Amino acid sequence: MAIKKQHTDLEVVQEGFANGVAPGFPLNDKQKEKMIKKATKAYARFLEALDCDWQNDPNSADTPRRVAKAYVNDLWAGRYTAMSPITSFPSDGYDGIVIERNIPLTSMCSHHHQTIGGVVHIGYIAGEGGQVIGLSKLNRIVELFGRRGAIQEQLTSAIHNAVNKITEGNKGVIVTIVGTHNCVSCRGVKHDGAAMVTTKASGVFRKNDNLARKEFFDSLKINNGGHNI
Repeated sequence: MAIKKQHTDLEVVQEGFANGVAPGFPLNDKQKEKMIKKATKAYARFLEALDCDWQNDPNSADTPRRVAKAYVNDLWAGRYTAMSPITSFPSDGYDGIVIERNIPLTSMCSHHHQTIGGVVHIGYIAGEGGQVIGLSKLNRIVELFGRRGAIQEQLTSAIHNAVNKITEGNKGVIVTIVGTHNCVSCRGVKHDGAAMVTTKASGVFRKNDNLARKEFFDSLKINNGGHNI
């Protein structure tokens, strides 16, 4: 009889990489606090290198620790905190597309450490006798890989690979991210409103003329422009 499964081995990036996990992952509370103290001192030196008199500004006196805590507990939480096991269930003969749209994304580009905001769309087709993923667990996958810093292309691949691994034997997986990048709007060309669209597809979703691929993009109201992926 088919049973539900739990998956904990979804890491695809080596320890220490900018978009990977911290050595010794996951860190306990004591290790996190040690890291926050170390990062607080380093960020204070960073502000001083920019001639910022943060110590005498009441609005900035606690900024080094605030920033350090934000990175460890929020912005890069996926580097230090383990995700709870991802549960999958027997598909029970369902052979259609499973799509979750508009999963909120908050991430950080590893180039300039500016935020990426947007949405993630995930679709897959379970194989015969295969598994489907608990719905909220797709959100958890996005949160884990989003909260560690990466370029959008890498993030798209990481989410795709995790879903592909959980739904082993699937007929295809597709992930699309629509992201706006603060590094574009606040520096360089300083353009607001530009959005980046990245897609990673496997199995039946790879061919542009495939009905499954068309159904996925039609459901999102996205025209992928006919580009090969």
